[in-house]
Amino acid sequence: MTPTDRPRLAVRSPADLIAAVPYLLGFHPTDSVVVVAMRGRRITFAARADLPDLADPHDPAGHLAGVVARQHAEAATVLGYGPAALVTPAVDAVRAALAAAGLSVLDALRVTEGRYWSYVCTEPECCPPDGRPYDVAASEVSAAAVFAGQVALPDRAALVAQVAPVTGPARSAVRRATARAERRLADLLDQASASDPRGERALCAAGSAAVRTALRRHRREQRLTDGEVAWLSVLLTREPVRDHAWARTDGRDADIALWTDVLRRAEPELIAAPAALLAFAAWRAGQGALAAVALERALAEHPGHSLALLLDDLLRRGVPPSELDGWPAVGTSGVLRRRRARRGLR
Repeated sequence: MTPTDRPRLAVRSPADLIAAVPYLLGFHPTDSVVVVAMRGRRITFAARADLPDLADPHDPAGHLAGVVARQHAEAATVLGYGPAALVTPAVDAVRAALAAAGLSVLDALRVTEGRYWSYVCTEPECCPPDGRPYDVAASEVSAAAVFAGQVALPDRAALVAQVAPVTGPARSAVRRATARAERRLADLLDQASASDPRGERALCAAGSAAVRTALRRHRREQRLTDGEVAWLSVLLTREPVRDHAWARTDGRDADIALWTDVLRRAEPELIAAPAALLAFAAWRAGQGALAAVALERALAEHPGHSLALLLDDLLRRGVPPSELDGWPAVGTSGVLRRRRARRGLR
């Protein structure tokens, strides 16, 4: 689910909208229903669901419509990608749910194999029974999106691959570095002074320095060493360090690049915090699909991780980043603890 705070694309026809959707989502959808929401003449939001999900007894069409309505949208277009037997009932369910939520449905399209059909238009002159051809590659919308620096990956699997763990020699190198980092942390806590018996001040100082170095390096387009990734990922397992990093992360490209790199290189038992931080940065940048796949990795390995669960809840409810501008601020951990208590999180 993606707020569209990106360069504007001029959409003047169904073919233009079909060409724009991959850039709104970040990848080319397949076997999906996509809802593109509008306020006035401007596209403000795009949300996608897998076709099988819309047969779920928990009313996913209603949930999707509720998420779109929460964006203060006025109208929407529904696009179904796939064969008619699967797309038509899903599109019908979403159209009904959008109407029940008070949204005007401007059009409903089925898209497959280079052609599209409208469920709204019945005029054979503009909407022939065998569909209308379109060519995304030849579209001015695609050209404008590429010129503006927007990327549309081939499919969602390509997006998942962007957060997949490194393998081979790179994995072995980080594993060795992580063993050294864990010994370094144990030594740091063993050396705590009488005035800091639990090592909290030493831990916070080390964490603050590691986070500051990592953010500075990536904002200068410099990559962390294996040792730096390992040390940072070990420190991020401690809540004060993680919250310190969270309060200093936003939607900058450098922050997304940093937490993607740390997530891919960290050992599996240490990925929860960097995955959640990547999800937060991607969400702030309007890259909801990237945030979703980062949270999938976090929660698959660590299903009870509090920050990942909080962000997953925000994403699923379609909360726009603009509603939480300035959040989190330094010292937000108290707010997070209150949220955890209300939701029964650790």
